[in-house]
Amino acid sequence: MERRPGNAPRLAKPVDGIPAGPLGRLREEAAGCRRCPLWRAATQTVFGAGPAKARLMLVGEQPGSEEDLQGTPFVGPAGRLLRELLAEAGIDPARIYMTNTVKHFKFEQRGKRRVHSRASAGEQAACRPWLAAELDRLKPAVVVALGAMAA
Repeated sequence: MERRPGNAPRLAKPVDGIPAGPLGRLREEAAGCRRCPLWRAATQTVFGAGPAKARLMLVGEQPGSEEDLQGTPFVGPAGRLLRELLAEAGIDPARIYMTNTVKHFKFEQRGKRRVHSRASAGEQAACRPWLAAELDRLKPAVVVALGAMAA
């Protein structure tokens, strides 16, 4: 691992190719992503959201049902709780860039409910270029991985 000034580690490049362009264009390109089969059942791609100059980035595992329906990360029950707790801690959620490692909701249909199902290693790898591009564009000072898949 290469070292940068101040002894901060430089992370290895997570993918061979990182998509180019500003966040808005990346969001549009990701909307048409067909790198894995998850897009078929999902309502839409759930790309990251937040300020392009955010110093803090939260990375979750994958969107849930409400995120899939709204197209925005962290808007379901867990996301609402997270935003509430951030606000209680004095951190403005509007100043954070929030995203997920996987950009489509993977689920099993059980009656009328869509129940979360863990993305496979291949599905996670298919989304890695999008996350790498988000990290590359934002260059946040702090990245917080929420969950094992995100870590």
